[in-house]
Amino acid sequence: MAFSFPKKERLKSKKLFEQVFQDGKSLKQYPLKLIYLETELTEDVKCQAGMAVPKRRIRQAVKRNRIKRLMREAYRLNKEPIFNKMQGSYALLFLYLGKESPEYSKVEGSMKTLLLRFLNDIQDESKDQ
Repeated sequence: MAFSFPKKERLKSKKLFEQVFQDGKSLKQYPLKLIYLETELTEDVKCQAGMAVPKRRIRQAVKRNRIKRLMREAYRLNKEPIFNKMQGSYALLFLYLGKESPEYSKVEGSMKTLLLRFLNDIQDESKDQ
């Protein structure tokens, strides 16, 4: 099992980033929020993920970057079961909602919960259609 997060799986398109913010559905598990949108991706991947930490909540760039690294690591280690059960292609955006630097265990727990809830939501949507 390859635990990697290559460039083609990263959400970098500004246009798609804004579209996810405007039209996406969201799930919350403090201190993270997941906004997702089913879309056609230019790369040949099942989903692209982006991490964001608002400057308004965390003022220091060093702390923001550390939180994004923690979020990327938690995503990288826990995405594999989701990828195997997913149908379609999605753009994912993870937002940090806390006001201070978290422990890795807290970020990882929230990430696992969010990814499982995301998988349940998209499976429920596919059953409804």
